Amino acid sequence: MALVHIVGAGLAGLAAAVRLTQQGRRVALYEAAQQAGGRCRSYFDRTLGRVIDNGNHLLLSGNRSAMAYLEAIGARDRLIGPDDCSFPFMDLSTGERWAVRPNRGPLPFWIALPSRRVPGTRARAYLAGWRLGRADPDQTVADCLDPGDPLWRAFWDPLATAVLNTPPETGSAHLLWAALWESFARGAAGCRPLIARDSLAASLVEPALALLARHGVEPAFGHRLRAIERDGRALVLDFVQGRIVLDDADRVIIALPPGQVCALLPEIAVPEGSHPIVNGHFRLPQALPGRPLLMGLIGGTAQWLFLRGDLASLTVSAADALAEEPADAIAARLWADTARALDLPAAPQPPGRIVKERRATFAQTPAAAAARPGARTRWPNLLLAGDWTATGLPATIESAIRSGHTAADLCLAA
Repeated sequence: MALVHIVGAGLAGLAAAVRLTQQGRRVALYEAAQQAGGRCRSYFDRTLGRVIDNGNHLLLSGNRSAMAYLEAIGARDRLIGPDDCSFPFMDLSTGERWAVRPNRGPLPFWIALPSRRVPGTRARAYLAGWRLGRADPDQTVADCLDPGDPLWRAFWDPLATAVLNTPPETGSAHLLWAALWESFARGAAGCRPLIARDSLAASLVEPALALLARHGVEPAFGHRLRAIERDGRALVLDFVQGRIVLDDADRVIIALPPGQVCALLPEIAVPEGSHPIVNGHFRLPQALPGRPLLMGLIGGTAQWLFLRGDLASLTVSAADALAEEPADAIAARLWADTARALDLPAAPQPPGRIVKERRATFAQTPAAAAARPGARTRWPNLLLAGDWTATGLPATIESAIRSGHTAADLCLAA
């Protein structure tokens, strides 16, 4: 039987491997690192004495590909979130708190109720979001929405920055709309926030590896691909550990970051540029039951705060300038945000860990979005997967998983 070789065991590669394996296809999975998950990984931090994630990842109930993947690996119950659809916010500069609470159903009645929207904003400022759906491909978020409106600072700016990991002044309006169309446009059913119950690895990676193992698929860790020999089709996968000659019926899915794909396959144009994400993790003196799992922060350094047990984690997207600062200075700034948001003493500062993802995502500008390649390549037996490929969505967990499903489905249809 033909073999599908999947290079890269991030979420795109895992999603492809799971789908193919469940359809009875033979799969070989290779990963250069010593663990799966790619940028979605977890580890035990000695300073905190806790398992932490490299970054904070938010899923929404409308992420259909991610939900299908979780169902397939038997891990749907490993996500947690509020019973209702609620997004708490705090303005750190004024102390004002509020919650954005979409209603059930696709018609946005909630924007007519002051109790469900940002204080001091008008309903028509939310309706302006429809301009994103009518935007030209070269328009940015700021081209479509009014940065002078109060809703910009309190909602559109933090939302767009988090979704795109790109400042809204340069971020693609089309990509933000694509994410909103599958979530907020569906009402509460599509945008209930969800986070990993224990860790990203425990929710998204370990159950997938366990399923693959039950089907006899063991990832080859420490396998770095250095070249792909090709002549009309992919012929040989040249790993540091040795060469793998492909049979005529074999297929290959390359699920690697864009820079690595460009080095292996210079004929393929990939999006240029990237933005970092900075995450801070703090071990609190005690858990804070009854507090929201997620909180948007306005007027500080961080944009979002996640709370899981006694671990508070903060995220700063499009953090180009912040990523250049020393970790101690970043920790002091992020702890000040945390203490203010959670009504905790500013001193002493508890143990913390700063994690910098230097190339967290490609810079999701209109030009970069137009440069995303599709899953198919000029070589009929070689496919691409990854959140940076042309999924029609921003580079998110949902995009990564959907790309893996697309590549797998193309293999199954061949």
